[in-house]
Amino acid sequence: MPSLYRLHRAAFCAAVFGIATISTASAEEIIIGAATAQTGGLAPYDQPALAGLRMSLDELNAKGGFGGKYTVKLLIKDTRSDTAQTATVAQELIDAGAKIMITPCDADPSISAGQLTQPLGIPTLTLCGSAPVLTGAVGDVMFGTYPADNVQATAVADFALSEGKKKVFLLTSPDSTYTANLPEYFGKVFEKKGGTIVGRGTFSMGQPDFSAEITNIKGLADKPDLIMTAAYEPDFPAFIQQLRGAGVTIPVYGADAIGTPTIKALGKLVDGVVYTAAGYAEPGSKLEAFNAAFTKYAGHAPESTYEVNGYEIGLILDQAVKTAGSDDPKAIRDAIAGLKDFEGITGKITYAGTDRMPLRPVALMRYEGGEGKHVETLIPEAADVPAP
Repeated sequence: MPSLYRLHRAAFCAAVFGIATISTASAEEIIIGAATAQTGGLAPYDQPALAGLRMSLDELNAKGGFGGKYTVKLLIKDTRSDTAQTATVAQELIDAGAKIMITPCDADPSISAGQLTQPLGIPTLTLCGSAPVLTGAVGDVMFGTYPADNVQATAVADFALSEGKKKVFLLTSPDSTYTANLPEYFGKVFEKKGGTIVGRGTFSMGQPDFSAEITNIKGLADKPDLIMTAAYEPDFPAFIQQLRGAGVTIPVYGADAIGTPTIKALGKLVDGVVYTAAGYAEPGSKLEAFNAAFTKYAGHAPESTYEVNGYEIGLILDQAVKTAGSDDPKAIRDAIAGLKDFEGITGKITYAGTDRMPLRPVALMRYEGGEGKHVETLIPEAADVPAP
């Protein structure tokens, strides 16, 4: 689907993101390095989150910066949705004096950047990467910001069971941590609570043809009540179009990566598809107010909840600098790790007592008539969430 992020990427980045020329920071300035995807497959996720982050930093700078004292300078470099390129630009940002690093909405490139920031003690936050293995794979400088895959999967599994679903077909891809593990987390919770996995299938990311897996699904003797997958664009649109074209009406459940304009644009084809989000804009809520403010700021409404997640990253960093009382990276890292019940826009966010993947609400959504409709918002019981 055409969108501002895709069709006007260069102009948007220049006008809205204000990509800066690298220079040395002043004594009262904190450089944030943003190694993010402005092009490629991760751009539909990174760019909305980055727009929200930019908005929060602009607002904070108007009030004196982090803690009212440290002006924030955001340096942005394009990772091109490539893991090796992410490491390259992360090093360039480190060389430019970044004291905080922002990484893409995916575990693999975030890990590559984290391997550079960890030895230097630079706090590193992924825009919306949600793999719970991410923080352990890097070390104590790495923080997730979005609801983790195992948390999302638990919420979706609980919901499926509450709807009377008993049998599931899991469709995974080994090509990314997200597509490989999230459906398996779902399966663990589903089986633990009485459900049955009746089949599994795999796909290669970017493949145009899902006929073999659809034939597999249609041929199952024990028919599933639902299909669970973490496929996202362009794979999810191809899969759902071919699945429905083959006459298969089994409900499909996914996660946050299908809450995008591209999927929404499929209209009635995706009716009934369940997915997750970082929040839902109830009338009178902080998120509703944020959406209105973002629309005024960017000239268009938010495309997803990635914008508000990026905005909340700015708020988290501001609080961490206030708590640290300095611009020392280690002190900022420690302050983030100690946050408890921090009031964000979408709800309370907690890092204290976690493995640096935040405890925060998950909104369950379902497409109806080409629109995402809110089902419920919850935080799964910690005991129910499978280990990474």
